Amino acid sequence: MSVLFKPATLSGAILLALISSTSFAAEQINQLDPIVVTASKTEEKVSEVPARITVISKQQIEKNPALNLSDVLQKDASIYVKQSGGIGQLTDLSLRGGRTGSTLLLKNGARLNSQNGLGPVTPEFIDLSNIDQIEILKGPASVQYGSDASSGVIQLISQKPLKTGASLSGIYGENNTYKASINADYVNDNGFYVSIGGQRMESDGTSVIDIQAKNQKAAFDQKGYNAQIGYINNIINTSLSIDQNQGTNIYTTNYTTNNARRNFENRLINWLGSYNIISNLTLNARYSHSLDKSEQVIYGNHFNTTSDEGDLNAKWHFTNHQNLLSGVTYNRSEYNASSSPESVRTISSTGYYLQHQYDNNGIHTQAGLRVEDNDWFGTHTVGQAAIRYQILPLTSIYANIGTAFKAPTLEHLYGSYGYDFYSNPNLKPEESTSYEIGLDQKFNYGLSAYISTYYTDAKNLMAFGTINNQSTYVNINRANIKGGELGFKWSGDNVFASAEYTYVIAQNKNSKEDIAYRPRQTYTLTAGYDDGKYGVNTSLVSRSKANTGTSGVKVPGYATVDINAFWNVNSNIRLFTNIQNIGDVRYPTVYNSPSSWSPEYWYINGGRQASVGVTLKY
Repeated sequence: MSVLFKPATLSGAILLALISSTSFAAEQINQLDPIVVTASKTEEKVSEVPARITVISKQQIEKNPALNLSDVLQKDASIYVKQSGGIGQLTDLSLRGGRTGSTLLLKNGARLNSQNGLGPVTPEFIDLSNIDQIEILKGPASVQYGSDASSGVIQLISQKPLKTGASLSGIYGENNTYKASINADYVNDNGFYVSIGGQRMESDGTSVIDIQAKNQKAAFDQKGYNAQIGYINNIINTSLSIDQNQGTNIYTTNYTTNNARRNFENRLINWLGSYNIISNLTLNARYSHSLDKSEQVIYGNHFNTTSDEGDLNAKWHFTNHQNLLSGVTYNRSEYNASSSPESVRTISSTGYYLQHQYDNNGIHTQAGLRVEDNDWFGTHTVGQAAIRYQILPLTSIYANIGTAFKAPTLEHLYGSYGYDFYSNPNLKPEESTSYEIGLDQKFNYGLSAYISTYYTDAKNLMAFGTINNQSTYVNINRANIKGGELGFKWSGDNVFASAEYTYVIAQNKNSKEDIAYRPRQTYTLTAGYDDGKYGVNTSLVSRSKANTGTSGVKVPGYATVDINAFWNVNSNIRLFTNIQNIGDVRYPTVYNSPSSWSPEYWYINGGRQASVGVTLKY
């Protein structure tokens, strides 16, 4: 049963969150102005970025080590994750009302968006065991990253070991869910370090649609490992890493039973290097090889993509307050799918970019230009200009404008999740122009606030259509996206609270209809206590109703509350417990209209998931 989005319901949920909260605050206090790299490909403070950027810290991720990327991202009010069921079921990700493929997913600079499907590697299949920080850049970033960054960028930053040690975590929860992870680090005084880890998770899962019996569960399992070796000194900083993750999720094809199996695998090999040629000139390089595989066993379908990407840039501080970043990126992908008329297809793209930054007397500017040459879709030029101004010691404002594009994937052109499909080689890239202004204000007693408003005009949106009476993707839609964000944060002695409200309207410009599965309103609230030894955290997520794309049918609004608690017994032992969705709210997520072979039904979320765990450190 879903919780409808009403003021009384929201007020009650907020009250529950406040009453039951006392939370992890220490890490929040220490993360007031973290260092980020996503906005400009170089290190800078969040407070100096002329855009809205959110950071999810390692401490926040470790509150519940059983969560995958989809679970964690839903706590950000600007992100909506549409999930077709509970744990391990497929998701679509929308940042600021954009489509799934308009958000670029990175890991340590490497692109995780692939030619499989319509967007990034599905986030429900991405484990966070070795992630130190998640950076969410909101707004276009095609100058820095090329295609797929129209709505923004989500970047996972892996942890680099600071000292020699090892850790082991074990978690057990409802629905026979368990996870185990292990990590070992070695660091010496000469700048050399090694890190290696692995994880395994299994769950019986839950039912995925509302007309199934509750005991008709959809199981999920995944396992993986990561390894990193690196060296750093005053001149050279280099590392080589590998991340591997694979598993199986069970899903439904006949609406009554969960009888289908999907095998997945994703792998990333990533080399990073930085060399200080002289004191004001640094050369940076990256080479990435990624693999994204999916197999639908029941249909005998497969989708396999490999990508090789290289990026070389130089950063020149030509004055004390100005720098230039100039670089080139080359990407080549191979696509092999059972739905493609040819066994293997390739696509490559080369991007040339130039970025200028100025930083002095409370003024921070960023301007750039990129020329992208795609061997299938021609040349595209995008630009960006942004400024943040510290008008008072505690007050700053910012404004930016940027253009962006998204090139069609080969799955857009030659497949539709494995079914026979009419190719459309004339499909054009999506293009957009975005505008944004915002204000950040600090007050006394640890209180701060921010407000942002933005507008995006997009054209050539890709959607299902017909050519010669056959299904394919065509450029038919134009869209306007406009919205705003309002947030408050407060931190005191061992306590903190934060709240965020977002409002977004994403509409088809021709029909004036809201784009499907885009809730207009989202509230989030987190509050609590953490003295370093004990802590308990409560968070609320509440969303309004949304269109389904079927006339007259709406996704109901809902509100859920999570609770996390821990006890650091000593420096080596940490005990923790988590309750996701404490009210066991089973709300509808995706609508399936009735047909000649199936009744009307809804996909539903997984409901409550309680767990306990322990972490041992040496």
